[in-house]
Amino acid sequence: MGRKHTRSNYYKNSTAKKRNRIIKRLVFSIKTAGVVAALLLVSFVFIFSYDFLTQCDYFKAEKLVVTGTSRLSEKQVLEQAQIKKGINIISVNLSMARKRLLAHSWITEAEVSRDLPSGINIGIKEHKPFAVLDLGRKFLINTSGEIFKEMAVSDPDQLPIISGLEFSDINTRDKPRSMPFNAVMNVLELGQKSNSVLPCKLIKKIQVDREMGLTIYAFDRIKAIKIGYNDYPNKYDRLKNILVHLKKRRGFSHLESIDLNNLNRIVVHPTIMKSPAGGHKEV
Repeated sequence: MGRKHTRSNYYKNSTAKKRNRIIKRLVFSIKTAGVVAALLLVSFVFIFSYDFLTQCDYFKAEKLVVTGTSRLSEKQVLEQAQIKKGINIISVNLSMARKRLLAHSWITEAEVSRDLPSGINIGIKEHKPFAVLDLGRKFLINTSGEIFKEMAVSDPDQLPIISGLEFSDINTRDKPRSMPFNAVMNVLELGQKSNSVLPCKLIKKIQVDREMGLTIYAFDRIKAIKIGYNDYPNKYDRLKNILVHLKKRRGFSHLESIDLNNLNRIVVHPTIMKSPAGGHKEV
């Protein structure tokens, strides 16, 4: 009798366990279905709210503010960002608009923000062209010495032209610029100073010789100014004194070159001009 009682309890316990498992699965399924339903409801609410907000006239762009332009116009900036008056500002993807702006060759920095309820602010910073780099094809470089675009017909043509460099001289994220290119940048930076004897606006060309250094072509009456490498501030001071001296001596108004490579031995080469009789004379 004891064995039968034990067997009866076994079957009862087994049935109870099965029933509990079924109930747990049922409860789990109900909870899962509830969570899914809740997520669907929340998603529907978000979608409905987004559609409502992005189509609501209350958020229609009435005020578009563009700052930081110099070369580019406000219209060009808005077209690049693909933002126009009347667009719903909530529908604007700010990150995508910023990426579009940065894709423009003249724009180096950009920020786009909403001004609720009906405004969008765009702030940009343009590249400042510093010089033209002639590598067989001409490129514009900025004040950091970075190439930011290939030169086009519509680009500024009153910039110093740099020749004699190679692509390997240009500074990149992987390596610094070469010594010859660094020398060019030093000269251009000196030319930005208000009292510079060789201001950038007067420099027509900078010729780079990898061994001898830089030769600058700037003045109409002086064909070439050879300044080599290094010690440019002192060389500029000496050049200023030489120009003052030559100005007093009209006979030396035209020069073939001034060689400042060695400040202890500055060489001035007058231009040799033909006389009317066919002879030559030094001026």
